[in-house]
Amino acid sequence: MSAIAWVAVVVVVVLALGAAGYLVANGNRRRHLQNRFGPEYDRTVQESDNRRLAERELLAREARVAELDIRPLDDETRETYAKKWTEVQERFVDAPGFAVTEADALVTAVMADRGFPTDAFEERLNVLSVGYGATLDHYRQAHEISGRAARQEAGTEELRQAMVHYRALFEELLTDSPHPKEADR
Repeated sequence: MSAIAWVAVVVVVVLALGAAGYLVANGNRRRHLQNRFGPEYDRTVQESDNRRLAERELLAREARVAELDIRPLDDETRETYAKKWTEVQERFVDAPGFAVTEADALVTAVMADRGFPTDAFEERLNVLSVGYGATLDHYRQAHEISGRAARQEAGTEELRQAMVHYRALFEELLTDSPHPKEADR
């Protein structure tokens, strides 16, 4: 075989190995993001024009959370929040709309104490998606019902559902590890 043929074979082999490495790296990144974000991965991909842009968005969210000082709640604070939640649930019987508003405020307070940003709802969603992708849809639904309740457009059953949704995220925030980003380590 001539030297040119050998060079061609080597080039083809190197290109094939490079392509295989690229495909493996993409597959690993995709699996990492799917495991990390859960159902939020699928939601983000569906809402995006292409998978690569959606995955970049998710990686950017991950980087954003890595910069935050997410911390655990101490036992006393956790217990105080648990008691407040019980009080909010008890108020639901007499004032369901008010209780839903209180539940939203309580979830936001726990987030703030843990070190999550709480300014804009979309920012809260993006940051929570990194460690709480499985619960995030509960938060979206609760927030949507809470908005309708503020306009007095939600019935009691919807308000009850909002409480269930808020409780799902509340309990996870209350008892979760201090750094959701460490879930993959």
